[in-house]
Amino acid sequence: MTVIGIDDTDSRERGMCTTYVAAMLAGRIERAGGRVERVLLVRLNPAVEHKTRGNAALAIHCDLTVDRALELGTEALDRAETGDDRTNPGLVVASGDPDTVPVAVASFAERAVRSHLDRASAREQCTEAGFETAARGNGRGLIGALAAVGAWQAFGEWTYEHIAYRERERWGTRRTVDRDSVFAAAEALYPAVWDTVDREEGTAVCVPRTPCPVLYGIRGDDPEAVKRVGADIASEPVADSQLFVTNQGTDAHLQDGTLGKLPDGHAYRVTGEVVASPDTREGGHVFLTLSDGTQTLPVAAFEPTKRFRDRVRALRVGDRITACGEVSDGTLKLEKFAVRDLVATERVTPDCPDCGRSMESAGRDAGYRCRDCGTSAAGKVERPIERDLEPGWYEVPPCARRHVAKPLVRGGFDAPTHPER
Repeated sequence: MTVIGIDDTDSRERGMCTTYVAAMLAGRIERAGGRVERVLLVRLNPAVEHKTRGNAALAIHCDLTVDRALELGTEALDRAETGDDRTNPGLVVASGDPDTVPVAVASFAERAVRSHLDRASAREQCTEAGFETAARGNGRGLIGALAAVGAWQAFGEWTYEHIAYRERERWGTRRTVDRDSVFAAAEALYPAVWDTVDREEGTAVCVPRTPCPVLYGIRGDDPEAVKRVGADIASEPVADSQLFVTNQGTDAHLQDGTLGKLPDGHAYRVTGEVVASPDTREGGHVFLTLSDGTQTLPVAAFEPTKRFRDRVRALRVGDRITACGEVSDGTLKLEKFAVRDLVATERVTPDCPDCGRSMESAGRDAGYRCRDCGTSAAGKVERPIERDLEPGWYEVPPCARRHVAKPLVRGGFDAPTHPER
């Protein structure tokens, strides 16, 4: 078997998409007499500076010879040239089964999803492994291409995405997709298919707004279910489609972290106590502060997370949570959080047991007394608090979810979940 990795063929302005290049290459391989076992869509570190929105790298697992795969892959790079000087395609071709790549390559793939890597290390790794390469521009795409080659061995959890592509003459124009059919199809196969729509926002999440070739992308845990949802959507003509095996919706980017040791540009899970009440600032962004008893960390739910901010606002000083998200400029940008412990009571001025009125201070360290009845109390008392939160996981809505972030509806979490639909 041969593995073809490809990355950085897309453009922010000119509309090309690496998933489209890989899908077209897979079709070219089959027309040339080869067999494609799967096409892998690997979401890399979403905090990387040089990326388009999804930061996707692609791998094709096929039975071509290395020479023929390199020939067809190089042709694909040439056809994908966009004229965008920020687009720097890379191609890596590896001989052998995808789950037997060198351990160092698998490690490279894991780090590409969770950290930052450079072109020099990618080139060096390709040379050591004996992989064939091709590149355009500065060759930055070799990083993602090599990561895509090693991803099958690096990760064990995979989901699916069925992507439909537009006719080329329609690229950059307004998409024609029947909204009602999208919502009906999404409802019929939820939760096997997820993040197709955002019901509360009324948004068809699966339909992009960029000038890329994608008409819609349907994500889920079942390959037949995602294809069925696509088939039930009424839209403009579909020029082509491809089923991808992907690490989307897996939280592969998250790593366990410790407050005080969270460099920017990585995504973490951290646990701490709320020590500063949620504060809504200009623009509707909500900030709070976590502490582990020694170090503190600013945490934010930004305006695009919509109703999720209400969950954050419901937190109180003394609550204990696990927060997940990318750290940027020293602040963790929330993707989800788990309530571990909730403050259940608060200390308040006691009420008079006779008349029910609130007592008044009797003086410094003298407790409280009722001026009308003469009753007294030694100090403040505990009163139960009504909370709008329950223990368990809360998440941003589908309209704000990153591709790689795991929706709560998929399960496998360590506490009860409160999924957003």
